[in-house]
Amino acid sequence: MIKFFLMVNKQGQTRLSRYYEHVEIHKRTMLEAEVIKHCLTRSKDQCSFIEYKDFKLVYRQYAALFVVVGINETENEMAVYELIHNFVEVLDKYFSRVIMFNLDRVHIILDEMVLNGCIVETNRNRILAPLLVLDKVAEN
Repeated sequence: MIKFFLMVNKQGQTRLSRYYEHVEIHKRTMLEAEVIKHCLTRSKDQCSFIEYKDFKLVYRQYAALFVVVGINETENEMAVYELIHNFVEVLDKYFSRVIMFNLDRVHIILDEMVLNGCIVETNRNRILAPLLVLDKVAEN
């Protein structure tokens, strides 16, 4: 099961966070700082899977953006690694350029892919269908 999903820039600033388990706000801040530090200090030659406390971290770097996912011990790391790549490809397909001004749309995309910490959809066309309907409604 996925515990949390983070998008972070190279400066360590969280751009998007979604938690699938309750974590108090002050603990979230500390957790994010520690997780980001662990991921940013690793070289590109090191594995993208990290055992951290009572869960695992799976991360990928895309230019200046890191996508970090916290998972429990039973979740398949490679499946989550591919989920991250699929998520980024869906973002790339929907947004031609800047995504940080459209975080509501990014949350919709993530919610279409992951529900209550479980991967529910990977088909790009089905993930984007609700957004395309919203876009058509907004045009009219």
